[in-house]
This record gives sequence, C-alpha cells and structure tokens, in this order.
Amino acid sequence: MKPILAMIVVGLTPRHLGPLTPRLLALAREGAMVPLRTVTPAVTCAVQASFMTGLTPREHGIVGNGWLFRDQMEVMLWRQSNRLVEGEKIWEAAKRRDASFTCANMFWWYNMASRHDFGVTPRPIYKADGRKLPDCYTVPAGLRDRLTERLGPFPLFQFWGPATTIASTRWIAEATKLVMAENDPTLTLAYLPHLDYDLQRFGPDETHPAVRKSLSEIDTVAGDLAEAARAGGRSVVVLSEYGITKVDRPIPINRALRAAGLLAVREEDGGELLDPTVSKAFAVADHQIAHVYVSDPALQPKVREVLQGLPGIERVYDAADKHSLDLDHPRSGELVAMADARSWFTYYYWTDDRRAPDFAQTVEIHRKPGYDPVELFLDPKISSPKLAIGKRLLLRKLGFRALMDVIPLDASLVKGSHGRITDRPEDGPLIIADRADLLRTRTITALDVKPLLLDAIFA
Repeated sequence: MKPILAMIVVGLTPRHLGPLTPRLLALAREGAMVPLRTVTPAVTCAVQASFMTGLTPREHGIVGNGWLFRDQMEVMLWRQSNRLVEGEKIWEAAKRRDASFTCANMFWWYNMASRHDFGVTPRPIYKADGRKLPDCYTVPAGLRDRLTERLGPFPLFQFWGPATTIASTRWIAEATKLVMAENDPTLTLAYLPHLDYDLQRFGPDETHPAVRKSLSEIDTVAGDLAEAARAGGRSVVVLSEYGITKVDRPIPINRALRAAGLLAVREEDGGELLDPTVSKAFAVADHQIAHVYVSDPALQPKVREVLQGLPGIERVYDAADKHSLDLDHPRSGELVAMADARSWFTYYYWTDDRRAPDFAQTVEIHRKPGYDPVELFLDPKISSPKLAIGKRLLLRKLGFRALMDVIPLDASLVKGSHGRITDRPEDGPLIIADRADLLRTRTITALDVKPLLLDAIFA
C-alpha cells in the first residue's frame, strides 16, 4: 500500500494558483492539476460526503449542511455522526481490501461514530452556566490529550466567527503532522478551511488585501503539510469542495414566505422563533441553495409562485425535476430553490430586528435554522468592539451570564458565496496531485475522488 495525504483547501480554485500560492503552484506543476466537477449543493457537508463515498447526495443522503429532521420536526445543521452518511466510506472499502489499512480523519466532517482509526473534530465544552469552552473530540480519546499538550487547546474561536484567523487551520495542520509521524496512517484526510472565510467576507477578488493575505497564509500552511507528508513517503492530493463567487444580493426567502402567510413563528421572551411544526412552508437557507419544506402538497403551486417572484432565485425544483440535481432524497425539501450567480439565501424570518431571537447576533451555528455567514463579521455599530467583547468576557469570568451579541444583522456585508455550480471551471474547485499519473483524465468529479484515492493506495 502507498500512503496518501488528501487535504481539502477550502475555496481554492485554478485561478488562485499563481504568485500568491507558489508552493501549491509548484506541487501542481510537478504533478498535475485539473478542475473538479463538484456536486449540488456545493457546500461542505454534501461535497465531503461525496468524496468519502463516491456517491451523489441522492444516494448518501447529505443534502446540505443541514436539513429538517422530519421525525423531530427540528432544523439541525452541522451534525457530527458519520452514521448520517449512507453508503460505504473510503476507509471501509480500503479495509475490505487489506485489513492492515488505517485511516486518520483530521477534521473532515461527520467525524464521529465512524470506523476510521484516528479522528479529530471540533467539539466545544458546553458548561451549565452558559459558557462555551474550546475543545475537540478525538479517536482514540487519548489523542486529545497528546494534541493539547503539544499544541495547546484547539483554537475554536479562531475556527469560525469574526475572530477567525489562520491559527485554527495551522493547528489542524500541525495535529495532522503529529498523527502522521506517530501513527503512520495509510490514508490521512485533512481539512484546511482558512481561505474560505475571507472569500466569503470580501469576495473572490485577489486584489483585496485580506484575500491576498489569506492566499499567502494558506499556501504556507498547506505547503508545509505537503512537505511533511512527502518526507514521510506519502503522496499528496489537494482538493477543494467548491469555488466562491462574488455576490451582492441576499434573498430573504423566509420573510417572503412569512409575508405570504406560509411561515409561522412563536414568541419567546420578546423574540421570535421559527416554528416548523405549524408552518405551512419555510426554507432551510444554505448559501446559494434552499430546501423549502411544504406541509401540504396542495400548497406547492402557491409556494412556487412566491419563490419565483423573488429577485435572485434562478430556478425552483420540485419532485419532478429534483432528480436532475441528484437531490431527490427524503431529507430534501419538497421544493429546492437555487440562487443565481450573484445571490444567496439568508435564513432571517423576522420582519423587525427588534423581534429577532437573542441568538441572532451571536455565533450560534446550532440554533439558527439556516446557515449565517454574517457570523464572520463584527457589528459595525459597535464603536469599540474589543472593549465590548472584553466586557462580556469579564462578566462571564466573574460568573455572570453575558450574551456575546456582537454579530450584525446586515446580510449585505457578505461578498462571496457558493452552493451552485460555477459558470466557469476556473472559478470552481480543483484537484492537485503530486503524481501526474493519478490525474490521467481531464474530467474528474467529486464522485471520482474515492476510487482515485483507493487506486493511488493500492495500485
């Protein structure tokens, strides 16, 4: 068996390979690079599930970063259990071929309740007093202690949110090096998300200083990781899940459904909460795609009419044509709305910001019934953000409850999004291999990644 490192550099496109990414460019020139045709929706959980199974969302069931769990009538995003992913995973297929095969999953999603041998994934500690402490979950359990002792606690608050920096991605890369050196897995899967965040904040324009800085930073971290892997006798494959495109039009899909009398809310302590149990229709917004759940089939024509009247919606898919997206799975909405290239969907459902729920202005990925990229920004209305955050942290340290409500409610701040297939391959994802023989064809899809890696290991 030939050991492999497969790392995801999120948001990396063929257009990014150049002076700002010299080490990734050198890797591509030494081996090969081709554009990658991704799946719909082009979002993290769905694409990674296709990478690990070689299946479409119709087959593996990961129809987005989240969906309505119909048995519980709750919207849940960013679940962790690998048992949600249907189909044979790459490590299961490899173990069938050779029982001595081992796999390390370093932050690829659906990391828990899995049969891989080594795994690390974000897992905060939620204290009874409301505090959220940085931490991670590992398999085996003792790996967490080894990584924390060597690298410090996983920098959770720099992994997502307005304080995001290269530090969390660097921690993942260093943890991956440690696992490769000490455990020698046959297949190592690593997830390096840093570039994605500034591309959403500022758009894909490489002239923006923050984007240029992020490209340079991720090139350094990914280059170092590739160098360590190759020094240990591994081949290296670099993947990206999707390309980020410039957007300037948020689509308030749930507010439109509410205005049409289809979405219902309930009031709790002065704030409004989406109520899926009595709503006739509502959307789970996920970047440039939205699953729209409709309680009564007879209402679908009305819901479709509402959606088709919204600027920015390119197309609405129903049961008859969801098959063309490979999204005809029971977890999908009765309707699926796709944004055009310059638009994306907000989850907002309230019509007065004074009635927004208390979590709306916090980083709260598990309570919001949809993806919220505005969590990457600090509220510009706060005159002294560091002072405001420091005050809240001090109150928490003293034992008081303090809401970290520093996130704005202004969707126009977001300049980059993804989810639909990009119009041009150079703006979409890619695959790089340091061995040119691994990329013999000029057309590679997300479904080809699993067999490609298996062939690289066992050929």
